[in-house]
Amino acid sequence: EVQLVESGGGLVQPGGSLRLSCAASGFTFSSNAMSWVRQAPGKGLEWVSAINSGGGSTSYADSVKGRFTISRDNAKNTLYLQMNSLKPEDTAVYYCAPGYGPEYEYWGQGTQVTVSS
Repeated sequence: EVQLVESGGGLVQPGGSLRLSCAASGFTFSSNAMSWVRQAPGKGLEWVSAINSGGGSTSYADSVKGRFTISRDNAKNTLYLQMNSLKPEDTAVYYCAPGYGPEYEYWGQGTQVTVSS
């Protein structure tokens, strides 16, 4: 059974930082590209970032480029998203998913990120 457990979200002031984690199990994590996607209140899903299976190739949405960094630890089956210089418009539920999208077969429960003063 594929399981994806996101954590690390919370309430942070504008300009602050958070590090999200995604613990994966039930599939060969090291053989799969991974993505972070988010859903803001009242809006659709937005792709945020992706990383290839080995971790050597990353891509970002323009809205987060230069502020977010995706990484992975294949030994720990864990995906990360370091988020710096957070803005109120980054407020969303963040999900990790195997693959590059735009469609994803598996999802976690998500972790809430709220950026507010």
